[in-house]
Amino acid sequence: MLESLSDNRASIAAVLILLILAAFVVSLVIGKRQSRLRAKDEVFGDPQRTRGGWYWALLGVCTILLTWFYFSWGVGRAYFPQTANEMCQIAKLDETLSPITARLPIESRYYKSTLLVSRNTTQLETLESSLPVEAFTEQEQTELLALIENSRQLIVNSSDPANLNQEAQVQFEKLSGEIETLSADLRKGSEGLEPTAEALAQPKWGVSSTEIPILPTTSRGVLFDQVASKSEAITAAFVKVRNHIPANDALIADTKERLAALKEANESGSFDEKTTEARNAYVKAVDRIFKRLDDGLIFPSKSLDTINAAITDLHDAKNDAKGNLTLIDAVFFPGKGVVKSKTQCTEQGSARWLPKPTDVVATFGKLANPNLEDGGGYRGFPLLWWKWLPVADVTGFLFPDWIADAWPGEYARHGSDGSIDPNFKDKLLAFAEGEVNLGSIPMLDGHIWDSLFRVLVALALGILLGVPLGLFMGVSKFFKSFFDPLIELYRPVPPLAWAPLILTIFGIKDDGKIFLLFMVAFAIMVISARTGASGTQLSKIRAAHSLGSTDRQIMWNVIFPNALPEILTGIRIAIGVCWGTLVAAEMLAGTTGVGFIENIARTVSDYELIWVTILIMGILGLVFDLMMRWVIDKTIPWRGKG
Repeated sequence: MLESLSDNRASIAAVLILLILAAFVVSLVIGKRQSRLRAKDEVFGDPQRTRGGWYWALLGVCTILLTWFYFSWGVGRAYFPQTANEMCQIAKLDETLSPITARLPIESRYYKSTLLVSRNTTQLETLESSLPVEAFTEQEQTELLALIENSRQLIVNSSDPANLNQEAQVQFEKLSGEIETLSADLRKGSEGLEPTAEALAQPKWGVSSTEIPILPTTSRGVLFDQVASKSEAITAAFVKVRNHIPANDALIADTKERLAALKEANESGSFDEKTTEARNAYVKAVDRIFKRLDDGLIFPSKSLDTINAAITDLHDAKNDAKGNLTLIDAVFFPGKGVVKSKTQCTEQGSARWLPKPTDVVATFGKLANPNLEDGGGYRGFPLLWWKWLPVADVTGFLFPDWIADAWPGEYARHGSDGSIDPNFKDKLLAFAEGEVNLGSIPMLDGHIWDSLFRVLVALALGILLGVPLGLFMGVSKFFKSFFDPLIELYRPVPPLAWAPLILTIFGIKDDGKIFLLFMVAFAIMVISARTGASGTQLSKIRAAHSLGSTDRQIMWNVIFPNALPEILTGIRIAIGVCWGTLVAAEMLAGTTGVGFIENIARTVSDYELIWVTILIMGILGLVFDLMMRWVIDKTIPWRGKG
């Protein structure tokens, strides 16, 4: 069933898009209606007016999903599933003709011959003005200037229409006629053309590792594929055409002879290092320009007019043959479209790095499959599942080994017969190291759980240690003056700046990651608790004193409730910062966790997997935040009502 859903993800997306669009319209209508009904009862600035509004939340979610579907080409694939394949066939034709169009003012403003003339002329002028006279003799300088003049004359001769190679002229006329034949084929249309059985048996668009099926699956695609195949021979013949003319033969021979003499002088002469480098660089630059001119790629300015006219007509025929594909491409496929490169067609624009929602769901489903033998999970580890956890592993994590070292007495020694009788100190060490069989308990397992575990443990430690310290800093001059410089010294430092140092000390196991997160949570909780405690109204504290309250009672019944809103807000902030820091730490060093998955996906440019990890992090962060909102509502219901 899952395979069927995966194969028909485009059809599923078509239904989902209609449902999301309907939800968008309904939520917008309800939202406007509710706004009109409550307009007279609500006062700007009242926190209570922000409660509810599920319809606006639904509107926001629908907007995000519709935008995602559109810019990822999800809408295009849902309602025009064959379009990408047809665009692939057109891309084949464009790729095949690219060596021809690259020499014409189609992809750029100028003929390639014009650009070659301009670039080489400019470089020759630069070489002439920068001749290192101190590195060459007067005779050699004369030779070099003569070489530069020869190169200029090669450009002039090649650009003269009277010198055009007649064989090249005949070949251009022949190729122009063949290109016009391609235009005629496109204008005949695709009637009667059918895709092959092999093409129809290809996996659907986006279902397999191949982005877009390469073989044509529609009659229009077959038409463009056939024209692209025919154009290969035309392009192969075109790139072989050269403008080798008799007027340049003597110049070329003379230039080669002079360059050879200069190169021999550079090799046989005894020069200092600086002079040798200058001579070699200058001669090499002159030789490089000469070789470009000797290729015969400069043609008279009007010699390619017939080819240019034929290619322009072919483009017009191509646009006519595309029919409604032009409109579909412009409206539903934002970006550059489809590009053919070597043996595959790929999506360009936003669809290149923004996978379609249904593809992301399919990737998540594969990761969430707990059956590792069936290809589930990631790198031999499930995404989120359960396992039997030995209790000894928990005790080994919670109890440090020094507890056994601190226990009075010595560890057991082996006897004369080689036997060892463990004493209580040995048993305590085995307990602290998790080597005692205490049974097993069911426990969550997987990449997500590892990340959650690290965040929750670090956050708990940060709250337990940070909140009391922050409260005392808010009421005690000693605590504030003593700890404030220490906290403020490391708090502004980005967590990633500590990461290499901490990971070097603790290694890549959980200890270092948890300690790094603890540093983040601890500073936030200290600042939040201190701010809340120092913000307590003095009248409330004096009233408590006048009623005979002790310092402990004032701290627990006056200062702590007053600081609670700040503390809970600090927890919300700490969760988000810890989550982001954890992912970065897992990317630096780790073998499990959501950040580890994203790091591997980044190195191989697996955009679908990257977006899966981003959504997992975002959804978990939202769940944490919703939980904290519920805790805040239940713990301090008076907030905003005083």
